[in-house]
Amino acid sequence: MTAASPNPAREVALRVLTRVLGGAYASAELDRELKRAHLAGRDSGLATQLVYGTLRHYRRLNAALTPLLQESTRDSTRAVLLAGAYEKFVLETPVHAVVNEYVDLARGGFGPPGLVNAVLRRLERLPNVSALPEWLEAELQDAYGSQARAVQESLLEPQPLWLRLTPEGVGALRGEGSEVEEGHGDVYRVSLSRPLGVTSAFKSGWAQPINPASFACVLALGEVEGVRVLDLAGGAGVKAAMLASRGAQVTSVDANEKKARPARQNMGRLHLKAEFLTADLTRTPSDLAPAQLVLLDAPCSGSGTLRAHPEIALRLTEQTVSELAELQAKLLRACAPLVAPGGTLVYSVCSISASEGPAQMQRFLADHPDFAPAPLPDLLVPVTERGAGVLTMMQGGIDGFYIARLQRR
Repeated sequence: MTAASPNPAREVALRVLTRVLGGAYASAELDRELKRAHLAGRDSGLATQLVYGTLRHYRRLNAALTPLLQESTRDSTRAVLLAGAYEKFVLETPVHAVVNEYVDLARGGFGPPGLVNAVLRRLERLPNVSALPEWLEAELQDAYGSQARAVQESLLEPQPLWLRLTPEGVGALRGEGSEVEEGHGDVYRVSLSRPLGVTSAFKSGWAQPINPASFACVLALGEVEGVRVLDLAGGAGVKAAMLASRGAQVTSVDANEKKARPARQNMGRLHLKAEFLTADLTRTPSDLAPAQLVLLDAPCSGSGTLRAHPEIALRLTEQTVSELAELQAKLLRACAPLVAPGGTLVYSVCSISASEGPAQMQRFLADHPDFAPAPLPDLLVPVTERGAGVLTMMQGGIDGFYIARLQRR
């Protein structure tokens, strides 16, 4: 009798996890694998759950497996065992089913079947280990105080899909059977009935994925209609698109020219226009005129996006945060002259770290007496005050963003 083939969803998950353990990012790898595999909706959901669930529980899973493995164990073998342990202890899939499925996957090239069989049978429980390294747990405590425990527990939950939708987009998604819940302004929480890319809302330019906290950075600039706005360190151009959708005349600048092409394509899908430039923003671009409104959404540790990107907790270090804080300080110094006299600068990072947020603003304001904190408009998300700015509350799937609004005298 021929053995049943392993579930294709698990194969997809293991390929993704293997690359993530090697340094890749889960969202990009999972998207690529799902497009290639053409899985049915249920299997696509299982692959997604296995990838993100395993990464969210990584520290406990890894602590249980480490005594039973050698340091030289390859990433694909670790991926099999991590996902198998996740199913066994977190999803509570029957032990015999877990062992049989993952041994079959190991035979398919992911690792030694005998080792996988022995380890998964031998594991009895997961140790009581925090999902975050101690230093990052301390950062979370410093950021959110008495609410830190609830925030940390929420990091183990699936991240909802947030879409900025036009009224037409809301109607189109509901007409296709998707659930569209009230969210924060016109950023809605959505449960899709089909992949986003094939929905009429997405193809018609009526939908844009963006977290409410990320959209709050756009709102922090205030009224932008008809105003020239510099979107600095603009990356993939999502905030530039949101600014353009609110009527701004946007110039988006980033050091990586490779990001401009997908940014332009997305802008075209949304039927919007913006200018995209490439420049080193650690120095003040000499050919860029100052503007009344400037957004600097600086490169950062991403510690405020741990629910959506749990692999960050696997590789982020205090040294990395310190290096990023120095880069942010350079960017702020170089971008300050691009704010016209009387103009507004919004500084934001998707980080909960004090050194990237309130301490960064304190240092900048001390060195730039011509800038002063300015009141923020309604950001449509819950916030807590942090120094010269605010930190969005990481609750209900909202990311943690530090946002400060400054005015140049």
